[in-house]
Amino acid sequence: MLLHGTGASLHSWRAVAERLAAHATVVVPDLPGHAFTALATPAQLTLPGMAQAVAALLRAIGCTPDLIAGHSAGAAVAARLVLDGLAAPRALVAVNGAFLPFGGVAAPLFSPLARALYAQRWVPRLFARRAADVAVIRRLVEGTGSRLDDAGIAAYQQLMRQPSHAEAALGMMAHWDLRALERELPQLPVPLTLVVGARDRAVAPRQAERVAVRCAQATVMRLEGLGHLAQEEDPERVAQTLHALAQRLGFAQGRRL
Repeated sequence: MLLHGTGASLHSWRAVAERLAAHATVVVPDLPGHAFTALATPAQLTLPGMAQAVAALLRAIGCTPDLIAGHSAGAAVAARLVLDGLAAPRALVAVNGAFLPFGGVAAPLFSPLARALYAQRWVPRLFARRAADVAVIRRLVEGTGSRLDDAGIAAYQQLMRQPSHAEAALGMMAHWDLRALERELPQLPVPLTLVVGARDRAVAPRQAERVAVRCAQATVMRLEGLGHLAQEEDPERVAQTLHALAQRLGFAQGRRL
């Protein structure tokens, strides 16, 4: 199973999923409120709420994934699934995983500001109008340290032009609290591979080292030349990384990942 991050959709894994589908059953959901899903409640936009929603989907489709990979905030959802006993994969992979609370001097202001903006119903509509300018989307993407082709930029523009999607992304930031996850990371019972884009400007690469110190079964894998959206910049390299991990763990051909 492949989980996307805040403000993205399953499209961010599309090229990786196509490559992995030759080897396994691949499940790629949209998180609550994102893309073309139904509007999410505030409870569904919390980290535990996201995990519960994904678990409900897995039960509905009868899927028990052996491997879960999450990008950015999707990695936190994956870890929460395991820690809450909602999924029991044999391994987790985080691609530029966002596991730790927002840092820096602005940290005390970040969540209250996001909540204040989320409460203003006109803000998502403003974001959606701004997204009509492709230059705005390109600047946002490049601000993460990644470079996408025109098709990749167009996909994010289509998403962000939907006020409901913008509302979910803002609501996720408003309700996100990683302090409990940070405390519980040492209890993670499965191997965790931290795949890090060396050029990531959204989640500092050094965060992976901090997470690895907390998790006895964690290893760090650095991908040179890639930014935060590593799986979109070089899906072949990321797919090979996931497939190689599955082979090392002895996953059978055709088993669900």
